[in-house]
Amino acid sequence: MRVISFEGIDGTGKSVQMAELAGRLCAAGYLVKTLSFPMYDRYFGGFVGEYLTGKDGLRADAVDGKSMALWFALDRWEAFRRLEAGGDLDGVDVLLINRYVLSNAVYQSIRDCDLGKPDITQFVFDLEYGHFGIPTPDLQLVLDVEPNDAARNVDKKGYRDYVGDAKDLYEAMDSIQTRARRRYRELADKIPGAVWIACMRDGKLLPIGEIAAYIWENVQSCLDEG
Repeated sequence: MRVISFEGIDGTGKSVQMAELAGRLCAAGYLVKTLSFPMYDRYFGGFVGEYLTGKDGLRADAVDGKSMALWFALDRWEAFRRLEAGGDLDGVDVLLINRYVLSNAVYQSIRDCDLGKPDITQFVFDLEYGHFGIPTPDLQLVLDVEPNDAARNVDKKGYRDYVGDAKDLYEAMDSIQTRARRRYRELADKIPGAVWIACMRDGKLLPIGEIAAYIWENVQSCLDEG
């Protein structure tokens, strides 16, 4: 099974492009499964949602990085434990994931309360891939959009169960999104299998189909390697 993740700041079109890729893969005869994290309707994902909305005074931008990273990691651990127990991954050729481990490493290291503290990127990788043993992605597609344009895309999302019609704490903070974008760029240049997907040209968003075509080229290369 090949594992492909979609990463990037909020509002870069990850869900749209994952759906586009799933359609192309299915048309090509692959058995595809998609996942999106956090899973707000599950136990650990529900607590993540509470942190991201500041419910009961618990704020994701104030909890220490390792503790916050653990909640996101437990959400994925729980999901894979459930999927494997139910045989839901049996026979799957390609698993597509919206927001995976890289997102956890990025966002829990660039909040205001993290500045000046030791980097926890390796801690997150060791926690999720090493200790919890969730699959390491074969390809990580890091979608890039200017923060202002990404913020406008977030505004178009509409009602979501965990936050209603509002933005969550991370989405609402321009400084976090700007730093997250920079951190994604740094890590994408270092991590094997990470590909930077520029979704804008000359200050304008590219058509969905053009982005999808570029992603498809990279995915085909990944599949050919298998």
